[in-house]
Amino acid sequence: MPGWRNISLWMDQLDEPLTPRPALERDQDLDVAIIGAGYTGLWTAYYLKRLEPGLKIAVFEAQIAGFGASGRNGGWLMGNLLGEDRLLAPLPAEQRRASYELLHGIPDEVANVIEREGIVCDYRKGGVLYCAARYPEQHASLRQYLAHLHDQGLGEADYRWLTPEQLAGQLRVANAYGAIQAAHCATIQPARLVRGLARAVERLGVALYENSPVTHWQSGSLQTPRAAVRSRWIVPAVEGYSVTLAPLGRYQLPVQSLLVATEPLPQSTWDEIGLSQGQAFSEGSRQVTYGQRTLDDRLVFGARGGYRFAGKLRHDFSLSEDEVHLRRYLFGELFPQLKNVRITHAWGGNLGMSRQFHPHMLCDRRKGIALAGGYGGEGVGASNLGGRTLAELILERDSPLVRQPWVLPEGGLERLRAWEPEPCRWLGYNAIIQSFVHEDQTLANPATAPWRRRMASRIAGFMEGFMH
Repeated sequence: MPGWRNISLWMDQLDEPLTPRPALERDQDLDVAIIGAGYTGLWTAYYLKRLEPGLKIAVFEAQIAGFGASGRNGGWLMGNLLGEDRLLAPLPAEQRRASYELLHGIPDEVANVIEREGIVCDYRKGGVLYCAARYPEQHASLRQYLAHLHDQGLGEADYRWLTPEQLAGQLRVANAYGAIQAAHCATIQPARLVRGLARAVERLGVALYENSPVTHWQSGSLQTPRAAVRSRWIVPAVEGYSVTLAPLGRYQLPVQSLLVATEPLPQSTWDEIGLSQGQAFSEGSRQVTYGQRTLDDRLVFGARGGYRFAGKLRHDFSLSEDEVHLRRYLFGELFPQLKNVRITHAWGGNLGMSRQFHPHMLCDRRKGIALAGGYGGEGVGASNLGGRTLAELILERDSPLVRQPWVLPEGGLERLRAWEPEPCRWLGYNAIIQSFVHEDQTLANPATAPWRRRMASRIAGFMEGFMH
């Protein structure tokens, strides 16, 4: 049996057997066939069955539920979407505020489900602290971002500035200049959520087949190694694994994000650090860092990785010494007392990045295809919204969910923007990432001349502009 528990800290912590469910052995006729037993696929199945119990639904998973990003992520359950401000800015103020309220309600919606279904996943809604630390430019960029959020009509109850003294009441990081406190975020144990969802949909009558990779799919049908499936609706819910299902790989890049977890830390250390209320935290560089304190008192900390040529998936997530060192360096700069702490787990996952750098939820009624994705690393919460939205679209229900700017209620994959062909996408994406790394290294060195600091930030800002 493959080493499922080696996938991540989260899978290693599970107190359930990880024996795969039976594979599909016989042909099937379905109302809805879902490819992938991660968050998006399971949430879609869950809400469809809640709304229409008579639907015949099955989920087909190549490995086991939670094998992909759903069992590997950093455990941030956010009430946000990547690129939401750009999507919502053109809307009238009242409509924009209603859309933000819909997004901000995601953590509470998940909380309602896990209570109803008895899913224990260490849910704690403590918000998130975006810290300005390590160099003063983070202070300026975060204050500018906060002003932008307030210009969008969001208030102090949503996002507020904390002085260094106020931040220290929740989290004590070295060289802190302050932080944005965002209210609408919870931390979770992600593998417990995805595994609990799998059991919940089975109780509702959804069939879940594991070790059942989809080898071919098209409108109305799909094929696994041992059986064929006919279905009115096909829902590809594979996110970072879209390259395995042509032609979806044209529209999503598989990008790696890499994490480490420390040994459980003593209470005296946490008394020095904080994070007593389940807060998530990040710092204000463009490197995309994220962390949380787990319920068993570990620090989990991650940072965005890279993109492989031609969208090649990374399957071996045994992190290299350099990959572990970078994450240790970054959290050690924030928490000097942890520079020599023992790291017990190191892992990573493939996430999906759309060319428009924001998620999409699409329904093609002509071909019977519905999909949600492009979460860009913020899929723990966004997938819940995606599952709810796809259920409403498939059932032709009119609601605020289906009237959002990220929803494409008519048309097919041609509505999505395709990535440029190779080598352009590899060169472009990695040039952007390298500009962020160069900026961070330049600004983190206090001896860097002011003109070099300004130049590094201008180049990184220019490159970031291509992500819109």
